[in-house]
Amino acid sequence: MPSTTENLFGLIGRRAIPILKDINDAARLINNTFYWAFLSPFKGKAIRFRASMSEMVKAGYSSVPIVATISLFVGIILALQSAYQLKRVGALIYVANLVGVSITRELGPILTAIIVSGRSGSAFAAEIGSMKAAEEVDALISMGINPVRFLVVPKLIALMVMLPALTVFSDLIGIFGGFLLSITALEIHPYNYFQQTIRALLIKDILTGLMKAWAFGVVITIVGAYQGFKVEGGAEEVGMRTTASVVASIFLVIVFDLFFTTLFYYFT
Repeated sequence: MPSTTENLFGLIGRRAIPILKDINDAARLINNTFYWAFLSPFKGKAIRFRASMSEMVKAGYSSVPIVATISLFVGIILALQSAYQLKRVGALIYVANLVGVSITRELGPILTAIIVSGRSGSAFAAEIGSMKAAEEVDALISMGINPVRFLVVPKLIALMVMLPALTVFSDLIGIFGGFLLSITALEIHPYNYFQQTIRALLIKDILTGLMKAWAFGVVITIVGAYQGFKVEGGAEEVGMRTTASVVASIFLVIVFDLFFTTLFYYFT
């Protein structure tokens, strides 16, 4: 009969092996994706630009209305909340500082990433998962087509381009939302608000947000593709993996946001 120590180590092994396998599978996917995206073009394997442009339209252009609406409301809410405190000390003009810096450094990139992970990350997982369940991925392999190059790389290129672009758009709309509230409800002169925003914002604030957005695009693509390739069953598992991709994407976006925020805080 196994001893208590044997049972304990057996339990640890049974729990650890699946985790290590998932880490290995994720590492292989990341390695293959970056190889086909950044190294293979120098070896004569061109990127599928038409497919990338199509993914840009679906992930970027189609996200503009929802990103604009949420960013506008967030800008208004942020201005209201900051005015509530700054009004007590007679410093309403600093609403412009708070709105501009908060949106460009933090809220713009992370809100855009969460929206895109809900729209595009889930779509990536559902598309690849459906192909995996229908054995279309196996058909690609049998025809000598690498599924990572064919399916994942165009999505990666699309999000690396469109997520920073959407973030800039989100920043502008969010600042405009704060501007609208300030010149109406707070009765701040438009020129004063504009000048205060210009003085508050630095180039590094904008670059910080764009670097975060680029990293978020990579994370969302890898998570969506990974969950899609892990599908083994039918439609039910496709739904489960799609849900898991959204949850994991949002979680990792928050983790990477914390990492970059800490990094920029200590080194800029």
